[in-house]
Amino acid sequence: MHRPDTGSQEAAVDPERSRQPWLHELEVAVRGPVTCLAARSGDVDAGCEGGEATGLLVDDRRVVHRLVLRVDGLAPTPVVAASRGGSSETLAVARHLGDPGPDPTVEVARHRVLTDDGLTETVEVRNRSAEPVRCVVELLVAGDGADLHDIKHGVAQPRPLPVAVSDEVASWCDERHAVTVRGEGAQVSADGADASLRWSLEVPPAGARTVVAEVAARRLATTAFDADAGSDALGFDVVHVEADDARFSRTVQDGLEDLRHLAMRDPLAPDDVFAGAGTPWYLTLFGRDAVWAARLSLPFGTDLARGTLRALARRQGRHDDPVTAEAPGKIPHEIRRTAFGSEGGMVLPTTYYGTVDATPLWVCLLHDAWRWGMDAAVVRELAPALHAALGWMERAADGSPDGFLRYLDETGTGLANQGWKDSGDSMRDAAGRIAEGPIALVETQAYAVEAARAAADLLEQVLDADGGRWRAWAEALAGRVETSFWSDTGGRRILAMALDGHGAPVDGLGSNIGHVLGTGTLGAVGEARVAAALASPELLGPLGISTLARDNPAFNPIGYHTGSVWTHDTAICGLGLARAGFRDTAARVARALVDVSAASGYRWPELYGADPVLGRPAPYPASCRPQAWAAASAGALVTTVLGLRADVPAGRLHLSPLPDAPFGALDVRGLRLGDGLLDVEVDAEGQVRAVRAPDGIDVEVG
Repeated sequence: MHRPDTGSQEAAVDPERSRQPWLHELEVAVRGPVTCLAARSGDVDAGCEGGEATGLLVDDRRVVHRLVLRVDGLAPTPVVAASRGGSSETLAVARHLGDPGPDPTVEVARHRVLTDDGLTETVEVRNRSAEPVRCVVELLVAGDGADLHDIKHGVAQPRPLPVAVSDEVASWCDERHAVTVRGEGAQVSADGADASLRWSLEVPPAGARTVVAEVAARRLATTAFDADAGSDALGFDVVHVEADDARFSRTVQDGLEDLRHLAMRDPLAPDDVFAGAGTPWYLTLFGRDAVWAARLSLPFGTDLARGTLRALARRQGRHDDPVTAEAPGKIPHEIRRTAFGSEGGMVLPTTYYGTVDATPLWVCLLHDAWRWGMDAAVVRELAPALHAALGWMERAADGSPDGFLRYLDETGTGLANQGWKDSGDSMRDAAGRIAEGPIALVETQAYAVEAARAAADLLEQVLDADGGRWRAWAEALAGRVETSFWSDTGGRRILAMALDGHGAPVDGLGSNIGHVLGTGTLGAVGEARVAAALASPELLGPLGISTLARDNPAFNPIGYHTGSVWTHDTAICGLGLARAGFRDTAARVARALVDVSAASGYRWPELYGADPVLGRPAPYPASCRPQAWAAASAGALVTTVLGLRADVPAGRLHLSPLPDAPFGALDVRGLRLGDGLLDVEVDAEGQVRAVRAPDGIDVEVG
């Protein structure tokens, strides 16, 4: 995705006059293309200070910018709020009602559930006083139709749309949506651009009264990518996790709930679902993000992987186009409903291919999903896309002077960096200087090595073809990495995060190197060096692995890619450490992830500050929550802790739980191997106690 600050090349407005609104104190619910951001009180009020980002957004349009609750004309006093998946709940008190004294006796609870086209808002008034309570509950609702781009860049000024009232239904529309608001038993009226829903209630002692309002947005016009919600297509509800450390259980369960509600249907084939990258800024199909989300979540099933593979293959590059960065065989970076950006800044077309790593990662996902039991018929169906992806990888390497996959934005309006660290200042040498392109990322080379070997397996075992050429290609690329990416810097031998446009190592120490572990790119000595670097205090802190080492002059603990911690990045490093045999460090990483999850209300942020505040993570204020590859890190956590390695076509499952059971005894049920379910029990010493695997699967422990 892209750096969210308005001072980057993405902004087309004066950064001194506009600032991206922050999200870290908002309650966020999501269901496919629908998302709601609200204050802790539950109120949506984009016209008030601090509420600029609040709203009900559908298809990247703010269909509601004002949803305010009043009791007798007063705002209830908020007490607590929480969000998970597609719902948000708030508890407040009406301090002007009920018994006198220090204890509040009238509670006002709001329960908001998103639907496929809007939301349902339930307000409950609970009376714990000695006398009946009479009050008027009112919801004030309005919409402005603001575009997501303008909201993101802090230039959306709420301009309420005219409201009409007919048959106790309030409505308004913009050029994209028609919005209706109704409430059973409500008196509905309009005052200017505000709709008002009013209920007069009498609540007996020890009683409660409930009112319900519904908001729905109907599409009036199509866009380039009208993806609908797909949460009901994923069977994550069969997963059940119990652990001595209850935080582990909540982390996995809540992560899956968020991931499920980010699921979206491909408009070209609605049975295929993928994970929208993150709300609110990236609630659409991003190639790299969707692939990683599906890959990390494979222990919970292959449906998400299958839908993701197909959705991206349908949009795989066919031609060379420098404006969109399209090339034959290339997997796209992002698909938008409309073009994103403004004159004078970054302008991305609806389909943009500016990514160097999504293509090899797509191949890795195809292979890994097959190993986890995805029908081989899907591999055969996608064989043309596989060959095209391999062709793009080969041409990309052959077109580079040193045989590495490189990138360079030639338009001046695209992404300067085209790996997962895609902000313009992410590639730093040991002196803190920004590297010049074209850049060759170390993790991209590792993905390509892994992809070529994975493709060889698929060719030989599924497609009845010879994979030898791709094994040789992978060996040659791995050899070039060993030759070119090591650097002696500051008295230590490190794996560089990249090579710059002159072929010199970008020798800043960064988390990128952790993605190389377990890919087969490095030998045992090289992997040991990388593991030691990841475990060093320069990178691994109490909250996870920093994107840039602390001793780099450019280190900033809340810099987007220059020192912050990203959930998925740390989780991938943990997976690599476990796969490479460095399980003690992997356990440290897993514990850090669970600590952050618990401190973040069991909703991992996209990224957060590397320096804790009294042990708690400092928010990166513009971070998406929930975000797909962060939520999918629940799968990486389970895979790492249990040491899972599946090979359903060969009828094998390998288990190697982390030593000393960092979360105590575990009982994990409802994992999937092909069409069957897998249950695993591990005792408090990390020993496998019981395994229930599908018929035909031999379980290896050790």
